[in-house]
Amino acid sequence: MMRRGTPEADLQRAVVQALRIALPRSTIIHHCANEVTEAGPRGAKRQAILVGMGVHAGFADLMVICDGRILFLELKAPKGRLRPEQVAFREAVQAQGFGWALVRSLDDALGALADHGFTTRITLSQRRPAP
Repeated sequence: MMRRGTPEADLQRAVVQALRIALPRSTIIHHCANEVTEAGPRGAKRQAILVGMGVHAGFADLMVICDGRILFLELKAPKGRLRPEQVAFREAVQAQGFGWALVRSLDDALGALADHGFTTRITLSQRRPAP
């Protein structure tokens, strides 16, 4: 279902659905809700509580754990840009040897799986350029 004004959320739902089909059942696909959208003091208080509980600024939208591999996926609309916190997160996880990919389409997500050695039940019709 496409909703107005939520291209990243729509993309994320499509990617999660496809990954559930493409990857083995034992795969863990996790989204960390790490931002509070409520404005004002109440939202700021809630965000502070989450940070105290371990929420990490810039954490990727999806984490995929499968067959001993971990891949972080940051989903962005076609013109969306990474925030400085997201760049720092990418650098930190890559420095530790984990995979990270910027995803702007379903093909990007499936290509990222292939690029990072994940075996899927879906094959890409043609190779996409790296983001």
